[in-house]
Amino acid sequence: MRRRSVSAPVPGHDEDEAGAPLAQAPRPEPMRTEFEFVLPRGYVDSDGVTHREGTMRLATARDELIPLIDVRVKENPAYLSVVLLGLVITKLGTVTDIHAGLVERMFASDIAFLQDFYRRINSEGHTRAAVSCPDCGSAFEVDIAGERLGES
Repeated sequence: MRRRSVSAPVPGHDEDEAGAPLAQAPRPEPMRTEFEFVLPRGYVDSDGVTHREGTMRLATARDELIPLIDVRVKENPAYLSVVLLGLVITKLGTVTDIHAGLVERMFASDIAFLQDFYRRINSEGHTRAAVSCPDCGSAFEVDIAGERLGES
């Protein structure tokens, strides 16, 4: 295995012809792999506590393959999203043991929200969208994940 040696900067290589320092390329932001969300209704646990705030991580190929061999999915293909969401939701309020059994006890409106959220972060890579003001035409970004139901 070859080792690369790190050498000291060579004079003139980090400067333009006039000796001014060259602009450094901006460092890319680290890839975001977890995204926070707020459920429209919330998961109600066995103690009656409602959990609305949660975190979902990006899905891996394995996450998308595991449900395909699950017996419940083979018997009922609609169960695929329940199994998949149970794999990628990492936290829901104070609950950290997320699994398909917990997801199947969630309200349908929250499942629909989570399915859409999953699609946005995994297909598009982020929850920001470029928009423009209908009045002045100024372009800006908004986080379409929102904080609460109806917000964007």
